Amino acid sequence: MSDRIKVDFRSVEPIVGGDVVVFVGDDLKLTPLAQDLLGAAAQALVSRAAAVERFKGKARGAMVVTAPAGITADRLVVVGLGDARARASIDFTRLGGVVMGKVGAGRAAHVVFDFPATGAGDQKDAPDGASGKDGKKAAKKAAKKGAATGDAVSGASPAGAGAAADFALGLQLRAYRFDQYKTKKKDDDNGASGGDFAIYLADPSAARKAWRAREAVAGGVILARDLVNEPPNVLYPEAFADRAARLSKLGVEVEVLDQKQLAKLGMRALLGVAQGSAFAPRVVVMRWNGGRSGDAPVAFIGKGVCFDTGGISIKPAAGMEDMKGDMGGAACVTGLMHALAARNAKVNAIGVIGLVENMPDGAAQRPGDIVTSMSGQTIEIINTDAEGRLVLADILWYAKERFKPRFMIDLATLTGAILVSLAHEHAGLFANDDPLAGQLSAAGEATGETVWRMPMGDAFDKMIDSKFADMKNTGGRFGGSITAAQFLKRFVGDTPWAHLDIAGVGMGPPASDINQSWGPGWGVRLLDRLVADNYEN
Repeated sequence: MSDRIKVDFRSVEPIVGGDVVVFVGDDLKLTPLAQDLLGAAAQALVSRAAAVERFKGKARGAMVVTAPAGITADRLVVVGLGDARARASIDFTRLGGVVMGKVGAGRAAHVVFDFPATGAGDQKDAPDGASGKDGKKAAKKAAKKGAATGDAVSGASPAGAGAAADFALGLQLRAYRFDQYKTKKKDDDNGASGGDFAIYLADPSAARKAWRAREAVAGGVILARDLVNEPPNVLYPEAFADRAARLSKLGVEVEVLDQKQLAKLGMRALLGVAQGSAFAPRVVVMRWNGGRSGDAPVAFIGKGVCFDTGGISIKPAAGMEDMKGDMGGAACVTGLMHALAARNAKVNAIGVIGLVENMPDGAAQRPGDIVTSMSGQTIEIINTDAEGRLVLADILWYAKERFKPRFMIDLATLTGAILVSLAHEHAGLFANDDPLAGQLSAAGEATGETVWRMPMGDAFDKMIDSKFADMKNTGGRFGGSITAAQFLKRFVGDTPWAHLDIAGVGMGPPASDINQSWGPGWGVRLLDRLVADNYEN
C-alpha cells in the first residue's frame, strides 16, 4: 500500500544537492572515493563535527551535518560501521534500513557505496542479506550458482553488486508504512513512502541485475505486510482470496475453492471453524511452474484466520483487535508466491492457504463436537480457540494428496505458548525431517528471520489422544506449541514436513532497522532464501 522508493545504481559522478551518505569506521576516515567526490574539505569537516557530536563511528550509529561547508550537498549523513571486526560482517540489508531511518521521508539521497578496509580480506557478495561466516559461505555458493538469486559476484571490492542490492532491499523495507486509512498524514524519520536513492558503485549494471531479484522479494514482503495490517472488515476470506488471485498477473496459476467445493472435498475440520461466521470460507491454491516439467513441487501452507474471536471459547476483550493478524501464515505464503514469480524462480512451487473467520455465532461449533477431517480422522473439539490447527489439518492433507510435494512447510500464528518460549525473537520450528530443518535454520541465519527447533515425540503425541475420537484439538496448557505440532504431524504422512509457529514474529514484533510496521511480513525472505539455496534448478 505504501509508495515504493526509487532506487538507481550509478557509476561515480559529481554529486550536487540532496543528502549524501558516506560510511566510516571507528577511525572516522573517509574512503578515497568519498574524499574524491566530496572534496578536500570533507575529512576535516567530518572530524570537527564528530568531535562536537561525540560521534565515534560505532556500528549503526550516524551523524547528520546540515548544510555542510565546502560540500555541494544539503546534508551529509555519516554512518558508522564500527571496528574492523564489525566491518568484516556487515548485514547490508540491515545497513540499508539504518540509512533509510537517518535520511527519512521523501528526500533525494546519494549513497557513496564504498567502505573502509576490514583488514580481514574483501567481502564478497552473498544472496539476500547474508553476512559474516554465513555470508562468506553463501558467497562461495552464489559464485557457483550465478543467477539463481540474481547475484553477480565480483569479489573485487569490499562490497559489490549483491551487497548493493541487499542494501537497496533494506532501504525499501524500512521505507514501508501502512497509512492509507489516515486522513491526516505526516512524514517522520521512522520510515516513509517516496524518495529517490542513487547508489554509486563501480559496477552499476551488475547491481541492477542483482536488484531485480531483491526487488521481487521486497514486493513479496510488502504484500504480506499489507495483508496482515488490513482491518478485518476489509480483509475477510473472500476479499483475501481476491487479493491472492491478483498474482495471476505474474504468471501464478490461482484456483479458489468455495464452500460447496470444500464440503465436497470433505474439509469438515476447516468448515467447522468457519460455520459461525457470516463470511464464507475459501481455500486458495497458487501454483508457480518455474522448474522442469514433471518435477515434484515444493509446497507452502498458510493458516488464514482473517479474524479470531476464539469462537465459543471466546478470547478476552483486551487486545482482541490484534486477531486481525491471525492470517499471518497465509499472508507469508501469498507474499512468497509473489516473490518467486516476480523473480522468475527456477522451481515448481505450490501455495495453499485456508481462509476462515472464527466467530461465536449461534451456528458456531461447540466444545464437545466431533468433526471428521478430510483425511477421515476424527477430532474432538475441546477448545474452539484451537482453531488454526483444524484449518491446517485439512489443507495439509489436501496438498499432500493432490500434489505429492517434495516437502511441505506450514506457517501459522498458532499458539501463545510459543511466545512464552521464544518471545518475539524466533519462530518455533517443528519438523519430521532433519535435512529440511537444517536448511530452514541456515536460511534463517542468513536472512535474520531466525527459527529455533523445538522437540517432538511420542509422549507429547499421547497428550492429544481423545476418549471419544481419534484425537482432540488441544493437549492442555503444558507444552501447548508442541502438542499443536503433534496434531499437525498426524496429517502429513511420510512427506518431509516442517511447521513454523510464527505467533511471536508474525504480528506486532518490536520495531527493527528494516521494519517499523505492526505487520512485518515475516517469513517471505526466509522461505525465498530456502528455495534459492536448495531447490532451484
